[in-house]
Amino acid sequence: MITDTHVHLVYRDQLAYDWIEPGSYLDADVSVEQYEQVARQVGITKALHMEVDVAEADMEKETTLIESLIARDDTILCGAIAACRPEHKDFDAYLERQSSRSAVKGFRRVLHVMPDEHSQQPIFRDGIKQLAQTSWVFDLCALPRQLPVVTELVDLVPNLQFVMDHCGVPDIKAGEFSRWAAAVAQLALRDNVVAKLSGIIAYGDGTHWTVDTLKPYVHHVIECFGTDRVVWGSDSPVCLAGGSISDWVAATHALLSDLNDAERHAILSANAARVWRL
Repeated sequence: MITDTHVHLVYRDQLAYDWIEPGSYLDADVSVEQYEQVARQVGITKALHMEVDVAEADMEKETTLIESLIARDDTILCGAIAACRPEHKDFDAYLERQSSRSAVKGFRRVLHVMPDEHSQQPIFRDGIKQLAQTSWVFDLCALPRQLPVVTELVDLVPNLQFVMDHCGVPDIKAGEFSRWAAAVAQLALRDNVVAKLSGIIAYGDGTHWTVDTLKPYVHHVIECFGTDRVVWGSDSPVCLAGGSISDWVAATHALLSDLNDAERHAILSANAARVWRL
């Protein structure tokens, strides 16, 4: 069975998504019912909602919405990774408000759309140090060129659990490997980081990828982090740029076929339960 640590739900009638381009493949609602129908068919039994970079004014509203969905009977949603702004001076008050939300398992501040030096700001780093005083987890969504910068951030707070999203966002379409691989290997030396195999079919050439296309990237991540520090995510609906959730699940099983049962179970479920205390 699979725990999906990275699913986005989109409710445009309730929340503002300023980054969604009108007419793009992401310009559509994605309800929990739509997701769960497909997820159950491919063996996903638990799922963490990943914040969708909603308009800043809607961040807590998004978390409230996800809480209501988690409260439903017979749902596979088991927690929320909420949006945050460590660079804000009232970040401590924000964390205090979230402390009453049992559904919140961690936080993310999208960095790949921000200047590379964003996480180097003293106020941002102070905010992350505040987060390190909690039991929450922080997801890192950064481009390969930004990985050395976030590695600096990780080194500042060795007591905070970090998760590297999307295998470090490799440019699979362009076939770029060496620079990405070196940065991933360096980040993996930090014991407080786990890697997320999430939806990397979106980084290939549309649907013209194969398992062999993805294999060097996935195998490098597993080699660097080890099977006890890798988790899995669909990155739905972003993954639709390269195929369906079913396509990614099938590819994942093929990519993990050389591992033993215990190692596959760790990546697909057990590690997530440990990292996010599910």
